Amino acid sequence: MRNRINRREFLKATAVAGGLLLIPPQVASGLMPADQFDAFPDAKFLGRNCLGGIMNFRVRPSADAEINKSVYEDYVFPVYRQVVGETPAGTYSSTWFETPYGYVYAPGVQLVKNEPNPNPPMTLPDNSVGKGFWAKVNVPYAGIVFGKSPLSPWYQSIEHFSPKVYYDQYFWIDEIKQGSNDITYYRANELYGTYGDIVYVDARAFKPLTEEDVAPISPEVENKRIYADLTYQTITCYENDVEVFFCRTSSGAVFNNDGTKVDSYATPTGNHYPWRKTISIHMSGSLTGSGWDTPGVPWNIIFASGGASIHGVFWHNDFGTPRSHGCLNCRPEDAQWIWRWVNPQAGLDPGDVQVSGQVGTLIEVKN
Repeated sequence: MRNRINRREFLKATAVAGGLLLIPPQVASGLMPADQFDAFPDAKFLGRNCLGGIMNFRVRPSADAEINKSVYEDYVFPVYRQVVGETPAGTYSSTWFETPYGYVYAPGVQLVKNEPNPNPPMTLPDNSVGKGFWAKVNVPYAGIVFGKSPLSPWYQSIEHFSPKVYYDQYFWIDEIKQGSNDITYYRANELYGTYGDIVYVDARAFKPLTEEDVAPISPEVENKRIYADLTYQTITCYENDVEVFFCRTSSGAVFNNDGTKVDSYATPTGNHYPWRKTISIHMSGSLTGSGWDTPGVPWNIIFASGGASIHGVFWHNDFGTPRSHGCLNCRPEDAQWIWRWVNPQAGLDPGDVQVSGQVGTLIEVKN
């Protein structure tokens, strides 16, 4: 990133006086140009390269086909349609996307929208946890301004590589600042699991959640049950033994890339009950020789010791393939439906509920 300043200069630049976040215009514009959202392709359906590396577009939906174009991480492009192609060796999915540049393998593409908010709220409502509101990142990505040196492993790892928040991350907005570049910034905070990072993002990147977004589905139905099939990588929701919802999932990856077994990654089987639901949480954990750390993870239903949960993901599109650290990954829209449907219920304030005992919806996890 150009125009980088050192920590001391940055702390001086971010001194807050009279509600003004004093960020030098040249630095702020490098992180968050005023026209950034206009620079994304104008298309109904967009994809973002979420592979973490180079993505190849091919002339046919096949891993052996000629490469037509290669792009780096976070490249955003139009998506025309989904097609069935060849399944690359060592993978499960045969889904590809047709794009202006050829065909790209779908598991590495996050489907996104670019819907910036032209009139973001300029006040913070009162809540039981203080002033603030929940909001979704509603653009492919947006640049970050750190209010202090990052603390979490995620933010530390991206601090020097154009740090961003991504579509379908969810944050608690509890501070509004006016930048010296005439851009209004929200503090994208995390109520649950936070390391204490201070992160500011262009307010236009966020869509505030409403009561409708968290409204319970079928609250009058008492007999609800979730069945997670690890063999077929599916989740089915039942009301009185009648299927009402179905989606693909990605359960724990019990094998490394080299084929060795990792039992500690396996999703816990058996009968479980939710003991916590949160709109968003900072997920982190560590295992021997590995670890993970992810902010803004949406629609969490935690059902087992160790933090195994049903939740949405923004970092892959490989549903139907085991690849998590023990959780049941879902598309964010699927996770949101399940979150609204499953008991216990939780509202916008505070967006979190914890219970004990067998008082919620039964979750059956079977191989």
